[in-house]
Amino acid sequence: MNPIDKALFHILQRCGLIAILRGVQPHEVVAIGHALYDAGFRIIEVPLNSPEPLASIRALRDALPADCLVGAGTVLSIDAVADVAAAGGQIIVMPHSDPDVIRAARAAGMACAPGVATLTEAYAALAAGANMLKLFPAEALPPHVLKAWRAVITPPMALVPVGGIVPESIAPYAAAGASGFGLGSALYRPGDQAPEVAHKAAAFARAWQASFGTAPATA
Repeated sequence: MNPIDKALFHILQRCGLIAILRGVQPHEVVAIGHALYDAGFRIIEVPLNSPEPLASIRALRDALPADCLVGAGTVLSIDAVADVAAAGGQIIVMPHSDPDVIRAARAAGMACAPGVATLTEAYAALAAGANMLKLFPAEALPPHVLKAWRAVITPPMALVPVGGIVPESIAPYAAAGASGFGLGSALYRPGDQAPEVAHKAAAFARAWQASFGTAPATA
């Protein structure tokens, strides 16, 4: 494993909550990033359909401690992978499973979490080098489906539901074998300020601790 892979593995053992800051702007992202870090989050994703996403990724990477991974979501092309790498990104998150994009991310030394909705897609992503699987949309992949997947995709491969996750979702997915969660609009909506994000993050952190028995590391 490269250093980012090792960091991802250890982060998921402690707190697998992934912040998805869709719509965030560069002038506000650092304050929000610090609020998330203080709540125990150690993976922050800026989707590429946000305003000036590369500037936000660079700002987060420059501002946050090294034990927090920063990357991009909604990554659709090899060119986008290169742009994210140049901005300091360390993890590529995709809504789909394109083996060329996965291989490009891995060749650049970044972690990669493609979106998968079937076991066929999951195994194709793993063959291309994915080191985390984003179960998307989670609304279509409830806990009993994840539990069935866990019979054939065993730990330490991470299974991370994304889409519609709220604090109350954590416990049933944790019992089914989830490794982490991508948190979108229930954690951050465009226009939310850092104190509001901190309040929401704390609720997710409490749900994580109650379900997994480990408290997220705080600043």
